[in-house]
Formats: sequence, C-alpha cells, structure tokens
Amino acid sequence: MALPLEITFHNMPTSRSLAAVIEKRVAKLEKLYPRLVGCRVSIEARNRNHRTGNVYEVHVEMHAPGRPIVVSREPHHVKERHATTDVRVSLHEAFEAAEARLRAFSKRQHGKPRQRDRIRLAEAARGPDVAPAKNPRARTRTPRPRAPE
Repeated sequence: MALPLEITFHNMPTSRSLAAVIEKRVAKLEKLYPRLVGCRVSIEARNRNHRTGNVYEVHVEMHAPGRPIVVSREPHHVKERHATTDVRVSLHEAFEAAEARLRAFSKRQHGKPRQRDRIRLAEAARGPDVAPAKNPRARTRTPRPRAPE
C-alpha cells in the first residue's frame, strides 16, 4: 500500500493484540487486491453495559484506484446488539464483508459483469428483431372466453 495503515480506537483503550489482528486481515485484503492504495480501520465502543456486554462498531475504509470502498458493521437491531459482545467477532464480520466488497470491486475493474448484466448483454447481442426471452417463472394468463354477443 502506498499509504500506511491507520487504526483508531474510540471510547476504548488501544490494544496491541487487536492491532495485530487488524494488520493480518489488511494484509489478506492486500493479497486479494494488490492495487489497494490505503486502508483505515476504526473500532468504536458505543457504550459500556455491564449486564449485556459492550457493543462495538467497526468501520473499514479502503482506498482503491477510482473510489473508496467503505464497510461499516454496526448493530442495528436489539438481537444483534446483544449477540456479539466480543470485539473480535465484530472485527471478523466487518472484514468478511470488506473482502466480499473488494472481490466485487475487483471483478468490476477487470470487466467481469455481474449475472444480471450478463443477461442484459446477451439480450442486446441478439438484436432488435428478435423477441426478448420470456421469463420461465412469470405467470401466464389465459384469456377468458368471451360471451357471445
């Protein structure tokens, strides 16, 4: 990477072990997409709950040529808030999502269209005089017989 890795901890003490885990995961992202310019990781403890456990938000911002790729993992629902009280689990989920986003970005960069784009390209290649392919899952209506007049 051209820019150094930035790791920030908000509302929690800095942890060398978490920083080592983050560096490993960023190295994996860099292997996945070697043209990665920079990366910023932010971990925030939202509040301190001694009964249900702390809730952590993890934000991963990757700088790739063309545009930044941002992944935010923050619990939205009550079940999610209290399901993962370990910061390592939140880190794992955020970096899994970051890897998926980076793979999709890489495919788009290399010109591999998504499935829905492939279907559109195939229909466009058939030409305007050919009827579009019918959807096999679409419901077909049978016309009602008309009453004699």
